[in-house]
Amino acid sequence: MILHWLISRTVRQASGMRKHVHRLLAQQRDILSPQAIQQIEAAMLELKDAMAGGTDHATLKKQMENLESVANKCLKPYPNSAWRENTEVLLVALSVAMGVRTFFLQPFKIPTGSMQPTLYGVTSEPDYSRSPDPSGLSAVNTNFIIPTGWERVRQWFEGVSYLHVIAKSDGELERVNPPVRFLIFNLYQTLQIGERTYWIVLPPDYGSPKLEQRAGLRIGTMYKKGDDVLRLKVVSGDHLFVDRLTYNFRAPERGEIIVFETRGITRLAPEQQDTFYIKRLVGLAGETVSIRQDHEVSGVPTFGVDAATVPVGTVMIDGKPLSAATQHFENLYAFSGAAGASTPLPYRDNSYFGHALIWLLSPDQNYQIRPDRLWVMGDNTMNSLDSRSWGDFDARNVIGRAFWVYWPVTARFGWGCVNH
Repeated sequence: MILHWLISRTVRQASGMRKHVHRLLAQQRDILSPQAIQQIEAAMLELKDAMAGGTDHATLKKQMENLESVANKCLKPYPNSAWRENTEVLLVALSVAMGVRTFFLQPFKIPTGSMQPTLYGVTSEPDYSRSPDPSGLSAVNTNFIIPTGWERVRQWFEGVSYLHVIAKSDGELERVNPPVRFLIFNLYQTLQIGERTYWIVLPPDYGSPKLEQRAGLRIGTMYKKGDDVLRLKVVSGDHLFVDRLTYNFRAPERGEIIVFETRGITRLAPEQQDTFYIKRLVGLAGETVSIRQDHEVSGVPTFGVDAATVPVGTVMIDGKPLSAATQHFENLYAFSGAAGASTPLPYRDNSYFGHALIWLLSPDQNYQIRPDRLWVMGDNTMNSLDSRSWGDFDARNVIGRAFWVYWPVTARFGWGCVNH
């Protein structure tokens, strides 16, 4: 029987037909008459015997035609059968997708810049959420050129979107409505200036700052016809797959970039206690974490610290340094000057200068990690809310490790930047 199925296309077609009729019979058995059930089962048995007996193709096809005739006569037709079949296929596809997401690979979006320059959150030009416009005007002073044609398409694959709204008449900015969303997609967003409504179709993801914060929009600002209301270049944050399988077979290892739930981290704001963070795993259960001060950097817009000069240094685990020779930490100690420099070093965005000594790891402070807990830090420790602020967390909150950057298509695309 198996040999016939392998070498004969007709036998395979007959087998598939019999299985299909058997499934329909099982679905309708409770509403069919005993005579109809008997006729269908007899026709199915005749086809099965013909397949097993190695009969010629003409006889086999005749038995297939007989089963088709009996099925059409005895089985009850489904209303809207095409819709039913398409819906069934869609549900199966969704079930498979949800299974993959739950047990194997889950998509994740980088929300902030705490992992730069390894992984990027949403950035924009200009970004008044970081540097407020002292003039109180909207984003009119920009020096980038909005491309057209194939260059615009090329940049789109790199995650770059442009927004440009020009006032069509005199009026006052009255309202900036939030984007209208469907699932994970922004469909549109509207601005109200005087009597006019301005539409932004398929706006990009702005990350944590809203459009008005990034673009410097202020309610009550007056615009004249022809003025730039907003002119914004938005670069998408990295989108990656999280490997949810590996940690079922081994524990997380130091230096891996992990995604975890914030549930139970009481020092976080309430709105941040039911979300996901992505950080680099630095300390394991039972270890003592500290930072040895090496030098200072100046001009640093450090998260949560109102200071122009910040002490930075090397992370120490049980008194031993995590140096550039440690796997996964090769880039974290690429100083612009010699370690231990006596004079402050100039700060540059997205460059490594060591780790900031703040919060629980302020100068002369160390932290003992409790059993079954982990300690994490963002690579951009000048602008990262991490274990230095809220301590260790339950290792059971880890859902997986960063695996593959699938969007946008930049130098960080693929698995290299999250597995170096």
